[in-house]
Amino acid sequence: MDETALNVLKTALLLERQGKLFYEQVAGQTASPAVRELFELLAGEETKHIEILSVKGGWQTPTETPDTLSAKVLTQEVRRQISAASYEAAAISAAMEMENRAVAVYSARAEAAVDPNERELYRWLAQWEREHQRFLADINRELLEEIWHDRGFWPF
Repeated sequence: MDETALNVLKTALLLERQGKLFYEQVAGQTASPAVRELFELLAGEETKHIEILSVKGGWQTPTETPDTLSAKVLTQEVRRQISAASYEAAAISAAMEMENRAVAVYSARAEAAVDPNERELYRWLAQWEREHQRFLADINRELLEEIWHDRGFWPF
């Protein structure tokens, strides 16, 4: 493994560990069972990514495909329990930034990697993180619409 690949791998592991710890912290601090479940699921996803990136002996892309998180956990109960002004809403915003950073790192490495197995692994990881992005963006959009509705702000 060349130095660039090793540095990207270290960065990837750091991003995944930071995400996992952040999601676990939010899950531990929320009073909402539905929101706790959401952040525990995200922490579990990051744990899977850490395990995949930690495999010794080469680049191995799992055959598993990203599920649609929105369908699993973006329930009416989660929507109801996340208030636009809450700690959880701030956590959603921070999580979006973390996922954006991960997608950028993984996508860039997928483009630059010489080894086809490494390229495929980073494409796979970028796809998973894009799913997290979409899911978090859906929640964030609903929170914004809630604020606009509550304040009567509609520009049309």
